[in-house]
Amino acid sequence: LPEARGAPLVLLYLLGLRALAQVSHRQLLSSPPAGEGPRDFSASRARGYLDNITAIGPRTVGSPENEVLTVNYLLEQIRGIERESTDAHKISVDIQRPTGSFSIDFLGGFTSYYANITNVVVKLEPRSGAEHAVLSNCHFDSVPNTPGASDDAVSCAVMLEILNTLSKSSESLQHAVIFLFNGAEENILQASHGFITQHEWAKSIRAFINLEAAGVGGKELVFQTGPENPWLVQAYVVAAKHPFASVVAQEIFQSGIIPADTDFRIYRDFGNVPGIDLAFIENGYIYHTEYDTSDRILTDSIQRAGDNILAVLKYLATSEKLAKSFEYQHGSVVFFDILGLFVLAYPARVGTIMNYITAAVALFYLSKKVLQPKPRAVHNLKKLLTAFGLTLASWVCTLVAVLMVAVFVSVIGRALSWYTHFYVSVSLYGTAAAAKLILVHMLAKKFFYKNVNEQYLGDVFFDASLMIWSIALAVMTQMGLCSAFICTLWVAFPLLTKLMIHKEFRQKGATIKFIVIYMLGMFVPYLYMLYLSWTVFEMFTPVMGRSGSEIPPDMVLAGFIVIFTMILSSYFINFIYLVKSTKTTLVTLTTVFVVTLILVCSGIFFPYSSDAANPKPKRVFLQHTSRRFHDLDGNVVKSDSGIWINGFDYNGISHITPHIPEINDTIRTPCEEQAPFCGLPWILPVHFMFRFQRMFRVAGLHRRKPAAVDISHTSRILRAEFHSTLEAVSPSHMSLYVRPHAGSVLSRWSLGDGIPVASLGGDYFVFYSHGLHAAPWHFWVELTAPEKHSDGIVSLAIAAHYFFGEDQKSPQLYALLERFPNWTFSSGWSCTYDLFVF
Repeated sequence: LPEARGAPLVLLYLLGLRALAQVSHRQLLSSPPAGEGPRDFSASRARGYLDNITAIGPRTVGSPENEVLTVNYLLEQIRGIERESTDAHKISVDIQRPTGSFSIDFLGGFTSYYANITNVVVKLEPRSGAEHAVLSNCHFDSVPNTPGASDDAVSCAVMLEILNTLSKSSESLQHAVIFLFNGAEENILQASHGFITQHEWAKSIRAFINLEAAGVGGKELVFQTGPENPWLVQAYVVAAKHPFASVVAQEIFQSGIIPADTDFRIYRDFGNVPGIDLAFIENGYIYHTEYDTSDRILTDSIQRAGDNILAVLKYLATSEKLAKSFEYQHGSVVFFDILGLFVLAYPARVGTIMNYITAAVALFYLSKKVLQPKPRAVHNLKKLLTAFGLTLASWVCTLVAVLMVAVFVSVIGRALSWYTHFYVSVSLYGTAAAAKLILVHMLAKKFFYKNVNEQYLGDVFFDASLMIWSIALAVMTQMGLCSAFICTLWVAFPLLTKLMIHKEFRQKGATIKFIVIYMLGMFVPYLYMLYLSWTVFEMFTPVMGRSGSEIPPDMVLAGFIVIFTMILSSYFINFIYLVKSTKTTLVTLTTVFVVTLILVCSGIFFPYSSDAANPKPKRVFLQHTSRRFHDLDGNVVKSDSGIWINGFDYNGISHITPHIPEINDTIRTPCEEQAPFCGLPWILPVHFMFRFQRMFRVAGLHRRKPAAVDISHTSRILRAEFHSTLEAVSPSHMSLYVRPHAGSVLSRWSLGDGIPVASLGGDYFVFYSHGLHAAPWHFWVELTAPEKHSDGIVSLAIAAHYFFGEDQKSPQLYALLERFPNWTFSSGWSCTYDLFVF
């Protein structure tokens, strides 16, 4: 096979499949939307709701924008919908303001306490009432300093329009539909916990649909279902008009490698209710930033989400299975969409049988080949195992080599050069991986297989790849991974292809006919893998810009690229042995790699972008902090103030220093070893994600109404009351940090279920928030301690965070924020920190 013919064919084949996958992902609607009749979902009406919600501004829990303005707007729209509803339905509305507490193992583990937060709950049911219900959940709060259009105002807008559409139908539903507009999700899932554990309607819920976002617009991906309850996936399969679902995404998300969580966990763990979790995943670069505005969400994105969720809710609300959902909890389900056209779904136990049969057939084929002819069985087995080992060795060498490049790029300060220009990562790490892979096999062909027939080698290395995939299929199936269906594709289709072209190949070798049939036979696994790779990179690449400074993002992305290169090359490795030479291909790949590496080292690819149409900002968080450290007698032994600065990616502040010279490595803040969490006012326990802390020294804060701390204690019980001098304006967000001293044990407290949950590092973290007019926060902790404890038995610290209002930003903080370049998203607030020892 001439290289000039083989290499371009493989490249064009992969590019063609990639283009097909790209077109599929960009096709938001599988068919044009129908006319906007009373029974149809109207994206234009939903956009109106979305624009009005985001026009209110940032909706931080506890702020008037969240607790009053947004709530009043939702109630106004709901009452208007109620007035126009048909006689077939009854609409009930309730405003819930729960108080509660729970512990969660997210971010290393912490405890959450909430008071008087807000839920707007609407129940649509038949006039005669309904015993069972399906829940649809969104949240209208946003993270501080952001409009929160995609996360999650658009979902609430979609739900309002679904309520409007369903209420105007003359057809009565069999079950109730409960719409929960929850007002405290960004505070780590508090409002959903308050609803599912305390609201009287929660008892009737048999299933739920959760609407979330990890990006801005695009397609909404079904990335979690269950637990168990395959009938829910079947409901989506049957009803959804524009399906987009993946059990691979589910297993990636539930592995914990993405630092995020949703209300799905609360309903599953605290309500014991099965459900479906959907999220917009496109353009995660501006998720949780000021750029998450309504104009960036395409109308077709709103239409497809509305069509899908309306259809699934109607299906569930008229399903006999909803009333008896507990009877259908039998195992997991394998599900995946085919280019957004339809979804394949089947029980995991069926998948297990299919997987083992496929692996067994492939291994039977391989064993039969090894044994023909019998006298050469040992020789054939040796050749197969050698090819198997060489293939694995080439992958390991490739991974090591590319990771070394990633380490070098990170060490010289050029990490994330691909963040704005993704093609740079392909040109750098993709070409390096392909070149290394070809080099290893080229050397093996030249020196190890010097006089071996090329046709024979091509056959053996195909069998080696088939053997690897068969073993991977058996192992993943044994591990109980539903994603093993991918391995089934990569065993079944290549095996069928090999059986189809075996005669042609044996008689004539690598002819054009052979290549065409071979590539057509590989069409399904290669197309699906390229389709899946788009989803994975669309989710993971933006996450690298908000994963903290501990994880080298280039190593993570390079690892993903190597893995996909290995997968895509697995059935083309045999082509290296079939072509006469790979010199030109190797030189071309090496040239592209070297040129890209030189350009990356020169700094020509700036990581961030302020492009108005497609911004990719650097995230920086600034907290103007005043700290006081008290001794055992209550005296202040140390106090300081400054603006604490955290860059949320691996580059830290290195790109900021040229614009603000004062922000540099000389302002690193040492860890206060005697204090929990290093004496810093973390809003969440994410300390393990950051390498260095920097405090830019400025004058102290002058809070108009500072938070106050009243503490009383006996020999064993510490009782505390944290409140403001004026209760109505107490800070809506506080963090409590507890560290028992050596020999002491925190045994009980009045939070969560009463059993303290330690965070990473051994300290205890409590996240507190409240809505409007919350009472002072009362709690107690109980410790067991040694009789002699001259240095105290526990250190306790409290941080108060001011996310909105007059106290949010000091003049010094405003001045510093103004100096940040326009390619940053700099979010700032003020906070106080007090440490006590008892």
